[in-house]
Amino acid sequence: MTTLEDYLEKNADRIDRMINRYFGGVHGDLFRASAHLLLAGGKRLRPAVFMLAADAVKRGSSDDLLPAALALELTHNFTLIHDDIMDEDASRRGVPTVHTVWGEPTAILAGDVLYAKAFEFICLSDAADISKVRATTMLARTCTEICEGQSMDIAFETRRDVSEAEYLDMVSKKTGALYGASAAIGGILAGANPIQADALYQFGVNSGIAFQIQDDLIDLYASSEKSGKDQASDIREGKQTLIAIKAREKGLDLSSYRRKLTGAEIADVITLLEDAGIMDEIRAIAVGRAAMAKKALSVLPDSEEKRLLGEIADFFIDRSF
Repeated sequence: MTTLEDYLEKNADRIDRMINRYFGGVHGDLFRASAHLLLAGGKRLRPAVFMLAADAVKRGSSDDLLPAALALELTHNFTLIHDDIMDEDASRRGVPTVHTVWGEPTAILAGDVLYAKAFEFICLSDAADISKVRATTMLARTCTEICEGQSMDIAFETRRDVSEAEYLDMVSKKTGALYGASAAIGGILAGANPIQADALYQFGVNSGIAFQIQDDLIDLYASSEKSGKDQASDIREGKQTLIAIKAREKGLDLSSYRRKLTGAEIADVITLLEDAGIMDEIRAIAVGRAAMAKKALSVLPDSEEKRLLGEIADFFIDRSF
């Protein structure tokens, strides 16, 4: 029986080989900038969800759909480049962010290149034309939702009355939608019926929400050396994550932490939040979303791929700090 760890490792290796094939030898600042984060590594989780969804619908179909799996990774990386510009982050995946190396104008264009390439790679997959039309339509709609979610996230920074429901709506667009598209597009290209495709989308959205909640916790807990990102950047930037929302509900003021923080100061805010029971509440919400994601898979026939999809939902909320 394949373990999830083995599957993710093997799938990441397949995607990495494709990335090196298409982006490893690019020339010119623009294309080197577009390949920068791609070549920095990663678990390739969205392509993994895509591949498992395809094989859960039709075993073995993922072999013909590898270019479309790469398309989801390209989409993810385009959003990362633009996010880093807006958040003014200096590092990601243990390397300098694109805009810090090539400047903001080139970084914006580098993200645009990956956005365009994603649609090209969807069309390169070996699937029925009507399925590719449905897949590209879903990816286009998803990119719009991601932009809307990011816009909401930015707007939240100037507010102090963001509700939990608003936050969950934002992350369902900013993060959940791309996981939903990864699962649904994998199923669609493999021949899923509408009920299966919708179930896969719901699986992806809810597991993506759980992923983002866990990511918010990792942002606070994980050191920069471990995460490859600036520790506690959400607190420093005043982002309205569930952490900030729950803190406000309990009367805790985090505004004094909106600045460069020392390690000791980060430890202090973690203790403050844990003592108030906030971290346990947030963890429970993430667990609930993962459970909803797994329940959506019930329409699919039992298979190893279905089992691994369920394990991915659990992995999303069990990623270590």
